[in-house]
Amino acid sequence: MAEFRQVHMGMDVRIAINATQPDADSLADRAFARIAALEAILSDWNPRSELRHLEHAPAGEWISISAPLRDVLAIALVLARETEGAFDPTVGALTALWRESVRTGLPIADSARARAMASVGYGSVELDSAGSRVRFHRAGTRLDLGGIAKGWILDEALRTIATEEAAGVLLEAGGDIVARGAPGEGDGWRIAVRTARGDSTVAVRDGAVSTSSTRAQMSTPARGSEEGHVFRTTDGRGATDTPQVTVVGARAAVTDALATALPLLPRARWPELSARYGIAIIEGPPPDTR
Repeated sequence: MAEFRQVHMGMDVRIAINATQPDADSLADRAFARIAALEAILSDWNPRSELRHLEHAPAGEWISISAPLRDVLAIALVLARETEGAFDPTVGALTALWRESVRTGLPIADSARARAMASVGYGSVELDSAGSRVRFHRAGTRLDLGGIAKGWILDEALRTIATEEAAGVLLEAGGDIVARGAPGEGDGWRIAVRTARGDSTVAVRDGAVSTSSTRAQMSTPARGSEEGHVFRTTDGRGATDTPQVTVVGARAAVTDALATALPLLPRARWPELSARYGIAIIEGPPPDTR
């Protein structure tokens, strides 16, 4: 078993490959190269990324976009509709305010939050998949694909190196994991998860696992209330009161987005989404559990 680590997407990315060393080295290089190329397109942090260039698009004007941005945005908009905005790729203006609050230690001003909320709403995004172009019907719309891009990028990196040269491959970044095959004998990769009743494990073979907690990243201003990094689009505030959720499914793009959305949705919606997307949902500890 060979293991590799590089920093991408602002975090440590780990790749484990069950293959001979020369093959593993080559596969890891290809996977990291694919991750870097997609990050340059989809990053919300990089001001030179294609995603960030879209924030300057005039309202109502069609903008040509690359195939990767088109494909991940298409999935994002479907999931936004299915979750009724619990997952919403247009929260970029709120994300920018939250990051500024983290940097300065100052709370988000009500007036700034109201201005940001005026640009939020996935229904204002129109995607022409056939023509590979997008337009926004609200001025100031800023996309943030942070709740789906990481999972989608890992899916693509795994697809890039899914060859017979490796008996098993696992890629991990933050709370997202994708895996194929197994590390050796057995029914798959054993992934540790936290449940409401304690620690457990799941076996994953040709699938994905995503874990999200609204308290994983917090702003703690000297004055005002702390806020999490996952926003309720009903009021534009970062949630702090939801349990950790782990989602197990076939694609990390889907598990990533649904792990973000499910904590914000009534539990009565969980079985419907579980059946629709063929996922398993594991509720973790409550928000006050460290």
